[in-house]
Amino acid sequence: MPVTPERRRELFAGGALSAAVLFWAGNAVVGRGVVGEIPPIALSFWRWVFALLLLLPLAWPHLARSMPALRQHVVLLMVLGLLSAGLFNTLLYGAAVTTTAVNISLINATMPVVIAVAAWVSATERLTRRQALGLAVALPGVLVIISQGSLERLLSLTLAPGDLLMLVAITSWAIYSVLLRRHPLGLHPVVLLTALVALALPFIFVIYLVELLAGVTFTPTLGHAPAFLYVAIFPSILSYLGWNYGVKVIGPGKSGMFLYLMPLFTAALALPLLGERLYGYHGVGAALILLGLYLATWRGRH
Repeated sequence: MPVTPERRRELFAGGALSAAVLFWAGNAVVGRGVVGEIPPIALSFWRWVFALLLLLPLAWPHLARSMPALRQHVVLLMVLGLLSAGLFNTLLYGAAVTTTAVNISLINATMPVVIAVAAWVSATERLTRRQALGLAVALPGVLVIISQGSLERLLSLTLAPGDLLMLVAITSWAIYSVLLRRHPLGLHPVVLLTALVALALPFIFVIYLVELLAGVTFTPTLGHAPAFLYVAIFPSILSYLGWNYGVKVIGPGKSGMFLYLMPLFTAALALPLLGERLYGYHGVGAALILLGLYLATWRGRH
């Protein structure tokens, strides 16, 4: 049967969401690679500064046409910027100070569920049986990867203050995704992202000042350039454009399912880049994640 234009848009949205998660996984690998060299909030602040500098020339040709919508929705844009580039990323970095990477990964694994519930509660999107089944199948796959296939390791996890920050972080991302779907702004994608980054940067700058006043500094070198270029282009620009497009086309609930690919992509990238190894539990977890994603997003022959 021929593929309809609507189905082509959904397939493209799935590719965009997969790419977004892949680039975010690369961000985690890069962050792990420069740990001890670049303070976390400094990396976040300069990441968005460089991203804004790259976005401005791309957004400039569309700004004149977009100004009425920007002025009309400035409050909503400030909220979206604070929830996404500002609050989510800052809380994520802050959580890493008082909790473990395993705890962060575990709490992050609940994000698709939180997004689906938020979309359902706000009547933005109904939770279908297939989507609920996909969530139920994929979540154990994530837990298998995080726990390294060990129930004892999973049960031995303890809560820390950073875990509460992570819960707030994923809730902020869920609200961002739902608001993005409920309030289409009619803005060019690059203009929308530029506005979100520009409005989030003052908040991130305040947190960066706190880090500087605490004496946490670093000396930039040419060796840091590849890391800053990557985080400024791929997870900051391309991932956000891909995520925003996916949410617009297939909704926040189904888009959230793609976040289950994060530990799978992270493990795959860590193998060649950080010299880490793949084990049997990675294969088991990957199979469950991909099956859950298929169940949640497949619409049948029609």
